[in-house]
Amino acid sequence: MAELSIGSSAPDFDLPRDGGGRVKLTDFRGKALVLFFYPKDDTSGCTTESIAFTALADEFEQAGAAVIGMSPDSAACHDRFIKKHKLGVTLAADEEKTTLEAYGVWKQKSMYGRTYMGVERTTFLIRPDGTIATIWQKVKVAGHAETVLTAVKNLAP
Repeated sequence: MAELSIGSSAPDFDLPRDGGGRVKLTDFRGKALVLFFYPKDDTSGCTTESIAFTALADEFEQAGAAVIGMSPDSAACHDRFIKKHKLGVTLAADEEKTTLEAYGVWKQKSMYGRTYMGVERTTFLIRPDGTIATIWQKVKVAGHAETVLTAVKNLAP
């Protein structure tokens, strides 16, 4: 599959979400969407990133954007993560990793000489028409949510 780029159509998804129910890309047509992919619930970087997006949730809403986090954790795991850290963003569960693969974020990684498959921390800003406006790859958590919010505010209508 070709790597996604700015201007590409964002791959569709329909996944279980925290709190029950499902979340679909088509639910956000006509509204900008921040889709942040992270490796695992309740780990240091992922918690910090989710808390940062939660802290700015009202500003994202005022700027006309929804925010969704996605990882391969289950919806039940997301529920515990949200409750423990009082998160205010939607979390999608991609246990089958189909959406992670479609967005090109399920990658071979290495740590301490060991290789394994995992999520490369990546964020996509999707325009209201469903095309990709910006991609942040290999995200460093510090200041990232603020950078994304600035991009949302500068998104051409």
